[in-house]
Amino acid sequence: MQATAYTYDPDSRSGSVLLDDGTPVPFSAPAFDAGGLRLLRPGQRVRIETEGEGDALRITLITLQTF
Repeated sequence: MQATAYTYDPDSRSGSVLLDDGTPVPFSAPAFDAGGLRLLRPGQRVRIETEGEGDALRITLITLQTF
Protein backbone atom coordinates (compact mmCIF):
# COMPACT_ATOMS: atom_id res chain seq x y z
CA MET A 1 0.00 0.00 0.00
CA GLN A 2 1.20 3.54 -0.65
CA ALA A 3 0.91 6.63 1.54
CA THR A 4 2.47 10.06 2.07
CA ALA A 5 4.71 10.84 5.03
CA TYR A 6 2.93 13.36 7.24
CA THR A 7 4.95 13.66 10.46
CA TYR A 8 8.24 12.21 11.67
CA ASP A 9 10.14 12.61 14.95
CA PRO A 10 13.80 11.56 14.51
CA ASP A 11 14.30 11.18 18.27
CA SER A 12 11.54 8.60 18.72
CA ARG A 13 11.71 7.32 15.08
CA SER A 14 7.90 7.45 14.95
CA GLY A 15 5.35 9.55 13.13
CA SER A 16 2.36 9.27 10.86
CA VAL A 17 1.42 8.88 7.22
CA LEU A 18 -1.63 9.94 5.26
CA LEU A 19 -3.40 7.29 3.24
CA ASP A 20 -4.59 8.33 -0.21
CA ASP A 21 -8.07 9.02 1.22
CA GLY A 22 -6.55 11.47 3.74
CA THR A 23 -6.74 9.16 6.76
CA PRO A 24 -3.79 9.64 9.13
CA VAL A 25 -2.19 6.43 10.42
CA PRO A 26 0.58 6.49 13.05
CA PHE A 27 3.70 4.35 12.90
CA SER A 28 6.08 3.37 15.68
CA ALA A 29 9.86 2.93 15.83
CA PRO A 30 9.74 -0.84 15.10
CA ALA A 31 7.88 -0.19 11.80
CA PHE A 32 10.36 2.55 10.87
CA ASP A 33 13.37 0.38 11.80
CA ALA A 34 12.00 -2.58 9.79
CA GLY A 35 12.23 -0.50 6.61
CA GLY A 36 15.89 0.38 7.12
CA LEU A 37 15.33 4.12 6.67
CA ARG A 38 17.52 6.77 8.28
CA LEU A 39 15.25 9.78 7.80
CA LEU A 40 11.78 10.61 6.57
CA ARG A 41 10.60 13.99 5.31
CA PRO A 42 6.95 15.08 5.24
CA GLY A 43 5.57 14.79 1.72
CA GLN A 44 7.66 11.78 0.68
CA ARG A 45 5.75 8.93 -0.91
CA VAL A 46 6.23 5.75 1.07
CA ARG A 47 5.26 2.12 0.84
CA ILE A 48 3.69 0.64 3.93
CA GLU A 49 2.70 -2.80 5.09
CA THR A 50 -0.14 -3.01 7.57
CA GLU A 51 -2.12 -5.44 9.65
CA GLY A 52 -5.57 -5.13 11.12
CA GLU A 53 -8.47 -2.99 9.94
CA GLY A 54 -10.31 0.15 10.94
CA ASP A 55 -9.26 1.50 14.33
CA ALA A 56 -6.97 -1.52 14.80
CA LEU A 57 -4.97 -0.76 11.63
CA ARG A 58 -1.27 -0.58 12.38
CA ILE A 59 1.80 -0.12 10.20
CA THR A 60 4.36 -2.92 10.42
CA LEU A 61 6.83 -1.61 7.82
CA ILE A 62 7.50 1.74 6.19
CA THR A 63 9.97 2.29 3.37
CA LEU A 64 10.44 4.65 0.45
CA GLN A 65 8.32 4.12 -2.63
CA THR A 66 10.48 3.18 -5.59
CA PHE A 67 9.44 2.93 -9.21
